[in-house]
Amino acid sequence: MFFNDRREERADKQVVELDNQQIPQHIAIIMDGNGRWAKGQNLPRVAGHRRGMEVVKDITKAASDLGVKVLTLYAFSTENWKRPETEVGFLMKLPGKFFDTFVPDLIANNIRVNVIGYVDQLPASTQKAVQNAIAQTANNTGMVLNFALNYGGRAEIVSGVQQIAQRVLSGEIKPEDIDENMLSQSMMTASLNEYADPDLLIRTSGEERLSNFLLWQIAYSEFVFVDEHWPEFTASVLKRAIKIYQSRHRRFGGLSENKSDKK
Repeated sequence: MFFNDRREERADKQVVELDNQQIPQHIAIIMDGNGRWAKGQNLPRVAGHRRGMEVVKDITKAASDLGVKVLTLYAFSTENWKRPETEVGFLMKLPGKFFDTFVPDLIANNIRVNVIGYVDQLPASTQKAVQNAIAQTANNTGMVLNFALNYGGRAEIVSGVQQIAQRVLSGEIKPEDIDENMLSQSMMTASLNEYADPDLLIRTSGEERLSNFLLWQIAYSEFVFVDEHWPEFTASVLKRAIKIYQSRHRRFGGLSENKSDKK
């Protein structure tokens, strides 16, 4: 590694014992703090994004090894276009660099690439890199590495409602036919089937907000916020977040089976 961070060293030394029967099937991560990490290291912001790309590789393998079914990573939001042009340009080149070096590992680990978001609005070279990775890993049957790229939760809901409205206008369905399942099927995560909704949402860098991420899908997700910036995020930190998840009682609006739980 080209940086020195004591927090990561400490995290790596922690031994976290997990219940392998309670591994969250779908983990979603808001990868925050690349720029702040770089600033703390007296490096340009792009160095944070570059390091963050390497962390994606590490965490993808770690999640797959733990038995996670879907790992969704918030790579670029519809609001990120507001960032400086040079930074956006660098971010648009990252998928090509990432997949060029990582697709062989994805294939070796039986990991399939999926992408949600408005990919058709991305530069042609970025679209090509994404489409190639999807095609090259299409036959893999293990974990799905699901990138949210040019994605926004509110825009996704609007698009889904527009699709349903069009079906009503065409006479295919009636307004009273619309239910939660239909709306879920109109979301970009519908292809993930039973794993469409995250069990666990993690946000790095100490921030505690959703930033327009998977707003429909996280209705019953458990949230874990960690202080580590994304470039500091390790397999040990991932396990720590899963351990917190495993300590919670998920009721889905019902009553807990744990009699000691008074809520």
